[in-house]
Amino acid sequence: MSKKLLIKGLAVTLLSLAFSAQARETPRVYVEGVAAAIEENYFDEARAREIAVKLRSAASTGKFDALQNEGELSSELSRWLAPFDTHFKVSWAEPQPASPAAPDATAPARAMPANNPQRRGNYGVRGVDVLPGNIGYLDLRNFSDFEFGQPNQPARLAVDAGLQLLSGTNALIIDLRENGGGAPQMVGYLSSAFVKKDADIFNTFHGRGGRTMSEAPLDWNPQPRLDTPLFILISGRTASAAEAFAYTMQSSKRATIVGEASMGAANPGGPVDAGNGFMVFISFASPINPITKTNWENRGVIPDVAVASAAAPETAQRLALKAVLAGGPKGDDATDVTWALDALQAESKSTPLLHANDYLGSYGTLVITEANGHLILNNGRRPIRTLLPLGDDHFAVREDPSKRVIFVRDASGKVQALESQTSSGDSDRYRRGG
Repeated sequence: MSKKLLIKGLAVTLLSLAFSAQARETPRVYVEGVAAAIEENYFDEARAREIAVKLRSAASTGKFDALQNEGELSSELSRWLAPFDTHFKVSWAEPQPASPAAPDATAPARAMPANNPQRRGNYGVRGVDVLPGNIGYLDLRNFSDFEFGQPNQPARLAVDAGLQLLSGTNALIIDLRENGGGAPQMVGYLSSAFVKKDADIFNTFHGRGGRTMSEAPLDWNPQPRLDTPLFILISGRTASAAEAFAYTMQSSKRATIVGEASMGAANPGGPVDAGNGFMVFISFASPINPITKTNWENRGVIPDVAVASAAAPETAQRLALKAVLAGGPKGDDATDVTWALDALQAESKSTPLLHANDYLGSYGTLVITEANGHLILNNGRRPIRTLLPLGDDHFAVREDPSKRVIFVRDASGKVQALESQTSSGDSDRYRRGG
């Protein structure tokens, strides 16, 4: 081999080794950016230094060297940091050029689509419903941001509209099982819809340098529902601002929390640039509740009624109906709530249908058939009704518990008629075979 080829081969080898070394060290460079961001921004300065030191130490031992893919590295860093603060999350996106090329002046202008994720999610208000027994249900997926002093902002209007639609209900269920958090302003504002004005129940956030901020709203709901039974559904997905609302309502004994323990992400913050396309969500403050003198970090909000999150809606509905009955409703109102509770309990019991043949057949314009172990009421082209046995030939209507069906027997014990009743006292009777 010639001296020239030997030198060229050596140069290639050295260059290859240099690139390999650089590739092995690249994750450490990225980790240093994350560590520096935490050290400079985390709300607890002493804790910030401690976390940064531990992260740098882990990197120096080669903990992250094998993670050459930036996405995999960011996921591992999020997992590694989570025990220090549940809000820590590292993400990565391909860095954009510092000076993008100027657009072609000759090209036709293109309208840019609106890119507002809050609007696309209807500002968190996913569903509003009135359940049997006049129980309000609000499915809230996000605590959208807005500014106080501006009542016509979309996020505030959306929540106000949901509450207004449910203003006449006997009790209210707010479903936060899929709510990952959002803005503290909305926490304070929504809370004010259920407590007396200026109630001292709101968290105070503590940040660096002794800075504090209260979660109490600057605008209070003008018509708070102080006595309406309130139930809040949570799960392991419920986090951050959603937890703050549940915790505030629970601590003030204003609501019953139903479901599973929440995520345990108490400390609010925001994304910080860690360089090279990496961003890290860092907590800028930590809340202290004036009643409990602490918060829910790491342990989550603990439900008052612990059930699987999938069973939380039905459980809360049953509790809400019982709470309304405990308030002593009168007349038809009491009947309507009682019938709703009876139907819900009959549904959950799955009582087997006995002697189905006793009931099958035609009753005037109505026809009773059987399907999947239930009696089915057919009335021409109208939607079918499923009958739930309550005992003694009485049946609740699953699709509308404000109605009941009673089968009437003759002296020999044979069913001879069907009575349709409503909780308002109306009734119709149909002779069998008519």
